[in-house]
Amino acid sequence: MLPIEKIAEELGIEKDYLFPYGRYITKIDHRLLKNLKDKDCGKLVLVTAITPTPAGEGKTTTSIGLSMALNLLGKKSVVTLREPSLGPTLGLKGGATGGGKSRVLPANEINLHFTGDIHAVASAHNLLSAIIDSHIKHGNELGIDLTKIFWKRTMDMNDRSLRKIVVGLGGSPNGFPREDGFIITAASEIMAILSLAKDLKDLKERIGRIVVALNSKGELIKASDLNIQGAMTVLLKDALNPNLVQTSEGTPAFVHGGPFANIAHGTNSLISTELALRLGEYTVTESGFGADLGAEKFIDFVSRVGDLYPNVVVIVATIRALKYHGGVDLKNVQEKNIEALERGFENLKVHVENLKKFNLPVVVALNKFETDTNKEISFVAEKCEKLGVKVAISEVFEKGGEGGLDLAKLVVESVTNRKPSFLYDWEDPLEKKIEVLAKEIYRAGAVEYTDEARKALRFIKKHGFEGLPIIVAKTPKSISHDPKLRGAPKDYTFVVRDAYVSAGAGFIVILSGDVNLMPGLPKNPNALSMDVDEDGNILNVL
Repeated sequence: MLPIEKIAEELGIEKDYLFPYGRYITKIDHRLLKNLKDKDCGKLVLVTAITPTPAGEGKTTTSIGLSMALNLLGKKSVVTLREPSLGPTLGLKGGATGGGKSRVLPANEINLHFTGDIHAVASAHNLLSAIIDSHIKHGNELGIDLTKIFWKRTMDMNDRSLRKIVVGLGGSPNGFPREDGFIITAASEIMAILSLAKDLKDLKERIGRIVVALNSKGELIKASDLNIQGAMTVLLKDALNPNLVQTSEGTPAFVHGGPFANIAHGTNSLISTELALRLGEYTVTESGFGADLGAEKFIDFVSRVGDLYPNVVVIVATIRALKYHGGVDLKNVQEKNIEALERGFENLKVHVENLKKFNLPVVVALNKFETDTNKEISFVAEKCEKLGVKVAISEVFEKGGEGGLDLAKLVVESVTNRKPSFLYDWEDPLEKKIEVLAKEIYRAGAVEYTDEARKALRFIKKHGFEGLPIIVAKTPKSISHDPKLRGAPKDYTFVVRDAYVSAGAGFIVILSGDVNLMPGLPKNPNALSMDVDEDGNILNVL
């Protein structure tokens, strides 16, 4: 690895803007962005994927490898990614720093505590939780209704036992007993706010708008009513500064912010993306999960908040994942099966068609595995050609940037300067926005609302939030809201079961299916294989 000052120097960042964390990690003063406002932005490449499967797609690895390949073509490229969460790293999913010869480094540090951003988010979140109960204990001047407190507690760990708890036990010195619970830190509204804030002023204002509870009259209680937004911003002051690291080939990489894509917008911070765009010619950024979740939210929401629009979209797919969508068991996805591949291709087809609705150029990156045959690769390429999209074979895991040159060339050829079309206007009626996504993106035939959902929508309208964009919270395992429906389900009934407002982040969350904000550990989590030797070398984090 190169010293991080060298990476910053290649981007044109002066040392006065660096806050180093050792030799290979530095934070960049977010105020640098103000000095770059007159500099033109480069091209933005949005990387997304087919619906995730246990067979793996390699979206992060492809993003990193593509950025390195663009640099090999002589393009000044930067990759921007989300920060990994400890819960999934120690649980089932593992780290999020790429793989093979296409990784961001130092991987262990990034996957673990990194620069403490997630700790800062958890601290700010839990400060608000503590202030709520303290306010109630000391007289409850705001008249907070103990049965209408929306703000839970958080920690960056998978722990199903904390989903629903009771706090305040042990008598009056400990407060008033009430039901409560924990969410994982990446699901916190604070994480979404941090990733959207433009500066410290915007960060503090967004925190102040957070809706935490109702009072006995049914009126909103916000964080600003508790006068805690200043202290919360103090805890987040350094976390707002983007983190700069490097790839395995020395390409600059911003790794900053980590909101989940099934309950928030699922992409790295706007500050880091805009910094990359103003410092480089090509910025490769990644959206969470499949295109139905991450890419839709990036285009319909993130782009409009940051006024940063993709010039081209890359969809990552694999032969084995397509077979899985075609009904093959995970243990058999390496076996040749053209019939299953044809059935599974329908999943890729839906995502391609959906992205074309935004009037953006689409490129397919076929992430190659050893077991893929030439016949299978040709089959997918021919099917894509009939859809009007070009395919490049990606071998960045095995070969690094060299394995992504064909993809990089295709991306450069495909970029456009046109602004995307959007699927809905933010001012549209709430039900119309939901129906547009359900039918146009998730391919449902009808939308159904539970009584709880209808009550929630009435609440949202009553308090003047209907004009906010929507973020649909659903399973990432299917285009639909049912994780059991692989491939390309259609003409089903999309069920909306609840909704709530993330007023600070600036969106309405629409819940469909069983979405869990606090994951649990599997029977044999990754943590059981991790260790550290006598010299301090960490073993088996990735």
